Amino acid sequence: MINSVITISRQYGSGGRFVARKLAEKLGIPFYDNEIITMAAKESGYAENLFEKAEQVSTHSLLYSLSMFGTAAGVYGLPLSDKVFLIQSDIIKECAAKGPCVIVGRCSDYVLKEQNNLINFLYSDIESRVKRVQKYYDNDAKDLRADIERRDKKRATYYNYYTTQRWGDIENYHLSIHTDAVGIDSCVDILEAFVKAHEREAL
Repeated sequence: MINSVITISRQYGSGGRFVARKLAEKLGIPFYDNEIITMAAKESGYAENLFEKAEQVSTHSLLYSLSMFGTAAGVYGLPLSDKVFLIQSDIIKECAAKGPCVIVGRCSDYVLKEQNNLINFLYSDIESRVKRVQKYYDNDAKDLRADIERRDKKRATYYNYYTTQRWGDIENYHLSIHTDAVGIDSCVDILEAFVKAHEREAL
């Protein structure tokens, strides 16, 4: 039985979500991505779009929260973006507590750092990411390359703000894979072998 919680961090357009879903299917364990937002919204009473927007926040000032979300952020206490992060983190911990699973993004590697968490980072060449976004993503940006770089910058800012680490730093991860070097399916195979090797070593 696979006992590990597997977190997948990835560059936008690297195919990380595809890899994560296929890996979960191959291991026969739950897959969590946007499902975390749905669960967090249901438990907190906040609208799902608040969680989606919170991940794009780059300044994290109270003034920014008020302008972004309105007076719901309140004058006292934490900015709404911070509250949303804490709620989402609790949901991630609840998912991991249920048993083996694959979780994509949302600082899950850091949120679960004290648990039996296999941390992975997937990246890809910018040209391949542009082609992948054109083919598989619902993205109508006029300049896809610029949009990809902007999204990665926001992910890095979000991650760096809420953790004591830097997004994409190789020392933060157990395994980093260049998806172009091996392809999506082989990437899944490598991760599966890695998980099983980890389980054998833990016995």
